Amino acid sequence: MTKAAELTRSGKLQEATAMIQSLLQSSVPASNLPATELGFAGAVIDGDFTRLEPENTPPRAVTSKAKPERQKPRASTTPLVETLRKIAAGGMPVRGLQSGQADPVPEGAQFLSLTHSAALGSRSYRLYIPANRRAAKMPLIVMLHGCTQTPEDFAAGTGMNALAEEFGCMIAYPAQPSGANAQKCWNWYRPEDQARDRGEPALIAGLTRAIWRNHNADRASTYIAGLSAGGAAAAVMAAAYPDIFSAVGVHSGLPAGSAQDIPSAFAAMRSGSKGRPHRTIVPTIVFHGLADSTVHPDNGQAVLSQALHAMPGLRATTRRGVAEGGHRYRTTAHHHPDGRSLAEHWQIEGAGHAWAGGHSAGSYTDPLGPDASRQMVRFFLQNTKS
Repeated sequence: MTKAAELTRSGKLQEATAMIQSLLQSSVPASNLPATELGFAGAVIDGDFTRLEPENTPPRAVTSKAKPERQKPRASTTPLVETLRKIAAGGMPVRGLQSGQADPVPEGAQFLSLTHSAALGSRSYRLYIPANRRAAKMPLIVMLHGCTQTPEDFAAGTGMNALAEEFGCMIAYPAQPSGANAQKCWNWYRPEDQARDRGEPALIAGLTRAIWRNHNADRASTYIAGLSAGGAAAAVMAAAYPDIFSAVGVHSGLPAGSAQDIPSAFAAMRSGSKGRPHRTIVPTIVFHGLADSTVHPDNGQAVLSQALHAMPGLRATTRRGVAEGGHRYRTTAHHHPDGRSLAEHWQIEGAGHAWAGGHSAGSYTDPLGPDASRQMVRFFLQNTKS
């Protein structure tokens, strides 16, 4: 693989493509090859997102009686040679990226800039504390951005701060620095960043505990969600820290344990991966566009399946709908006997690699809906630890 890296850097992309394809198809498990063998240790494990021009307001999801023809998940179509070209250029540049600015902070609210430091390192983060403080201890949602994004950009695109005001929640946005990953991706595919009390999971868990201590967040109502690389990292956090997080939301991400290095990460993104089944119940909501050509939609089903492994016997129901913005979708919900939804899978027809129902102020958003942010908050708040 060192040779493949050299070929890429020298511009011999076809030869490098053939070499990596041979590796992925060989009988030697890719997980046996350390990322450093590739020479791509800082490479982006993510890709181009879909960004659609918005309407003025985000659409709300509405139920439709229409029964659209089932759309089959589409495999990743980005040629490997194009992926290599982007790596050779220093990363995977995005199209039309704008620097997102979060909405103005209402009177009485705070959008703090903070830093969490520990033995394993430090991470800066933004913390939104709403003016609407319904209880002494408020629910907390930790949001993990995608590659090249910032906390401010992610806040603007998801519109989570406005929902925090509506529902009385705190929202934390940890920042992945370029020093940890050249394109600010969470390193979901590295073994040292997939285990409890190690690497990035330990930092995010420590940051969450610090918010509990310093800002009186509700420990029984603490949740985590993310987009793409952030979604994969959120899945890792749910598996590693089920004692901290009461539920998880994964948008356009991959299941925990789906990769162990860069070759297996590319393979999982292109073709899907099963990951490792959860041992502990973690309510899980998944959003994935069926036209996603960066992260194969089968990964969304895999995220749900690994969560359901620890929750047998739930009653499943499926409904179809169409968002006001135009996207059709189908939702499969798995219900506890008490009526709570413990697992949901939102499959969006015609949607690519972007936050569903997002705002134009942020990058990587699809305003055509459905409103992933609102649905995640609704799902989270019905699942608290006893």
